[in-house]
Amino acid sequence: MTSTSEGYKSCENISKKEKSIFCDIKELDLRITLKGGQSFRWIECNDGKSFRGVFSSTVWTLMQNDDKLIYTIHGSLKEDVGFSKILSDYFRLNLSLKENLRTWASVDSHFESYNKLGAVRILNQDVVENLFSFICSSNNNIIRISGMVEKLCKIFGTRICAIEDQEYYDFPTIEALSKPNVEFNLRKEGFGYRAGYISKSAQKLLSLGGKKWLLQLKKENGTTYESAKESLMSLPGVGPKVADCICLMSLGHLEAIPVDTHIFQVACTNYIPHLSKQSNVTPKINQEVSSYLRRLWGPLAGWAQAIVFCMKINSSNSQNRKRSIQQGRKKSTKITKVK
Repeated sequence: MTSTSEGYKSCENISKKEKSIFCDIKELDLRITLKGGQSFRWIECNDGKSFRGVFSSTVWTLMQNDDKLIYTIHGSLKEDVGFSKILSDYFRLNLSLKENLRTWASVDSHFESYNKLGAVRILNQDVVENLFSFICSSNNNIIRISGMVEKLCKIFGTRICAIEDQEYYDFPTIEALSKPNVEFNLRKEGFGYRAGYISKSAQKLLSLGGKKWLLQLKKENGTTYESAKESLMSLPGVGPKVADCICLMSLGHLEAIPVDTHIFQVACTNYIPHLSKQSNVTPKINQEVSSYLRRLWGPLAGWAQAIVFCMKINSSNSQNRKRSIQQGRKKSTKITKVK
């Protein structure tokens, strides 16, 4: 269960000087994008003014102002690479959010009310990390998923560096997750049935060709969205929603729409009211909702979905906070009356 420390020395030669790339704040809101249920490895620092996380085998701290995305590299298992390009690719900064917002609003009268939180972008994530992270997401919440992902990295990943006594690890390889003891160890760590899915998916991926098999499902390699989704669903623990998350966030199929409870509720309220009689999202309903919204929002429908999803979860969180405050006031009032 111990992690390897290969590559640690490469951290020592990293310049920790702040660098930046151009990025209009109207095109990217770091908080809403990094903490919106796409990636689970980002933490807020400095009272929410910066974010620290791991991607592309590198530990980053990110900040932003009106027109710049500012980054610091703390450690990396990569050497001599263009970190600015990696960062730009991660946030897909070659695509204009502003232009697409106009497009979505022109075909959907509801869209103007969705886009009030900040600039949400679709992250371009490593396909292995994305796959196993979303296997962990089954019947789970963001806080617990984040905890599970960090355990995966600490137990089976490669150590990158330490910052202020906090150690950071790369995401484990398929090979590391396919070993015989993986399921047993993850069950001990509280992964439940997901432990079996992780182990069995890793083993099946190795038999199919490993990461190369996953990468050939990319849109840029000529694979259709439908074919990529069907292939992913052959893996243990990967249903329609998880497959769509992987297609959308790692394989370039930006038309993919993950349908969870939140998107289903929005669809029932604003688009397909007859589905409100349904109590859960079956594969058939998943297909009906995603097909409807894809026709409505177009080839980047998955990005539009991410904006709606963030709006919905932030609205739900706000309502829960208000409810907690109101309940607290009621309890306080009752105590006062007793006195």
